[in-house]
Amino acid sequence: MEREKYIGLDVHQATTSVAVMDETGRVEMECILETKAATLLDFFAGLRGTISVTFEEGTCAAWLYDLLKPHVPHLLVCNPRKNALLNVGNKSDRIDARKLAELLRGNHLRPVYHGETGVRMLRELSRSYLTVTKDLSRLMNRLKALYRSWGISCAGRDVYYRRHRQEWLEKIHEAGVRRRAEHLYQQLDMLKHLRQEARRELLAEARKHTATALLRQIPYLGPIRSALAVALIQTPHRFRTKRQLWAYSGLALETRVSAEHKYEHGKLQRSKKMISIRGLNKDHNHDLKGLFKGTATIASLRPGPFREFYERALAKGMKPTMARLTLARKIAAITLTLWKKGERFDADKLKLLAA
Repeated sequence: MEREKYIGLDVHQATTSVAVMDETGRVEMECILETKAATLLDFFAGLRGTISVTFEEGTCAAWLYDLLKPHVPHLLVCNPRKNALLNVGNKSDRIDARKLAELLRGNHLRPVYHGETGVRMLRELSRSYLTVTKDLSRLMNRLKALYRSWGISCAGRDVYYRRHRQEWLEKIHEAGVRRRAEHLYQQLDMLKHLRQEARRELLAEARKHTATALLRQIPYLGPIRSALAVALIQTPHRFRTKRQLWAYSGLALETRVSAEHKYEHGKLQRSKKMISIRGLNKDHNHDLKGLFKGTATIASLRPGPFREFYERALAKGMKPTMARLTLARKIAAITLTLWKKGERFDADKLKLLAA
């Protein structure tokens, strides 16, 4: 009878610490391997029995998952934010690998999704686009911060335009500061060109995926947001319900409650103490949250079925911030439903749901 083996890998750039544990919790083997494909594959080829492997999500996680998946029956990439045990007691590569194996044996690990490879190109192009966009926003903030640091008011967007550039530079009297501003403008021009190129490549790749055309039916989702949604979610079937997508997107409400029950006259009763709402969940995909909240913000300001949904929420006494959050959750739920079922967007259904 083949024995179960639970293997924890503590992966680093140069080396990987390995701990092999049997079903009783006894450590059968510990070693240090070079973090190279051939070395790792040779190690797993020499093992016998039913093998389960885990390692933490990190820089090498995607590469290692693709490398080991065809050779390991049970492979789990775990969420390091949930591994509180690794922060308890002494810490070293060998200890971390042993703790990962122990957590895997006890089924106490939270997996990180690494399932779809068909959208790998779209995912990488979306990452390029998002990275360049964030760098551009950061650079624009730096440029305005430079003007404000010298008492020059720079409200609006004129400070970024080429046709007004010389006029703005002349407001800076210090030669060194002016030269610094010129360098920032050069970076701004390069990043704008790079973002346009990244945008074209992202849209061209998105046309190859039928899901993007399906999601573009949703008002104000648009070609860029629909492409990013497909790249970030990968497949709708990884979420069983809309609430799981809300949690992944940072739109789920986290609550804290204590002392839920009490005894009165010898009978157990539920306490009337109100549940304390602490806010939205913090462990989430920030890009996906920005996508849904950005769509909700635009949709709440422009005419359309989502604006009507938003106004009905306000009419019921809901605060604007909570109404926009509710709209973002509704857009996320519609995205999941249309993608799963392959249906077309129907504004009348939205009215019925809100009634």
